[in-house]
Amino acid sequence: MKILNTNMLLTMLIGTMVLVSALQTLQLVSLTNALAGGRVAVGTGAAVATAPLASSSAATGSLENLPSMVGGC
Repeated sequence: MKILNTNMLLTMLIGTMVLVSALQTLQLVSLTNALAGGRVAVGTGAAVATAPLASSSAATGSLENLPSMVGGC
């Protein structure tokens, strides 16, 4: 059994990576066109819970309590 030449192996690897990159580019272009055409609805998945935004008064209150919070408690 003949072992592949290192240069041939690297060439095959780079060729595979270029092919995968080209396929991903085609998928991205197709998805972009579908979004622009309105054929795909954005945000149809499950709702994602978000943390409430801190108000400015809460932010200043936490800064005042900073010395007592040393240690991660």
